[in-house]
Amino acid sequence: MDKHTVTVFRGDGIGPELVEAAMKVLDCAGAPLSYEVFDVGEAEYERNGKLIPDEALASFERTRVMLKSPITTPVGKGFRSLNVTLRGKYNLYANIRPVKSIPAIETPFKNVDIVIFRENTEGLYAGVEDVISEDEVHALKIVTRPACENIIRAAFDYAVKNGRKKVTCVHKANIIKRADGMFLSIFRDIAKEYPDIEADDKIIDNTCMQLVMRPEQFDIMVMQNLYGDILSDLCSGLVGGLGVVPSSNMGADHAMFEAVHGSAPDIAGQRIANPTAFLWSACLMLDHLGEKDCADRIRNAIDQVLNEGKHLTRDLHGNAGMDEYVDAICEKL
Repeated sequence: MDKHTVTVFRGDGIGPELVEAAMKVLDCAGAPLSYEVFDVGEAEYERNGKLIPDEALASFERTRVMLKSPITTPVGKGFRSLNVTLRGKYNLYANIRPVKSIPAIETPFKNVDIVIFRENTEGLYAGVEDVISEDEVHALKIVTRPACENIIRAAFDYAVKNGRKKVTCVHKANIIKRADGMFLSIFRDIAKEYPDIEADDKIIDNTCMQLVMRPEQFDIMVMQNLYGDILSDLCSGLVGGLGVVPSSNMGADHAMFEAVHGSAPDIAGQRIANPTAFLWSACLMLDHLGEKDCADRIRNAIDQVLNEGKHLTRDLHGNAGMDEYVDAICEKL
């Protein structure tokens, strides 16, 4: 069987442990993968003076697929977020985050099954700011038609491919009439090309209220960068937190898969971290590579361990360490 070569960034804090755990599960599942592994982030900067080694970027440019563990960007040293940098450099315009209720994890919310499409490259995150005076700063929100079309069409295409029924556009066009108005207008135009998919729109503040009252009304949601950053974390909270939500960053030519929680330096090396989000992100990577059967086997094994509740990590109200949890998943495989 031919193997897919993927680039792996080990990151900081608990990042190396998560990579080790994921590789063990992927190997147990017989995933047809080979890896090019690199140290990236704050620790690499302290050792060698670069956040991302040149050979690591060259690998990603060659493989076009990356599994990335959490990375710490040095604070107060003039660096932009490495995530923002990578998204911009490789035009990873779609951040896709599936958020689904997990029966084994009790929350006040049931039957949550939402996929968030967040535009990943512009908006306020373009970082265009003008200092007018020491008392005044202007931040510029960048909105372009191509970027709007890319993310909106990606959401509708995903709906068709995955049998989803509705796409909701989230915006603030009642106030930000030109920028958000253009995003909403493009959404309505593209929606006409997908007559079998229900399309509606909601203002961002109302959306937040609706999400914590009746999250089951939402299916796929598409939005600009800042709104997506906020709502994707809000939705993660509905199902148990960032530790159980995967993420992918998709572009025309490259794809990056990651857990979106932090590097948790306070527990680094203790091997108590929960690798679920990272494992599910690896499953999204397998889906992307056309290895859905292998991905589904891993998902089923994780579900069995979660449902049995005997080998759960502390954040899931268990007493197990990461190794015990991973070994239980491998046993199911």
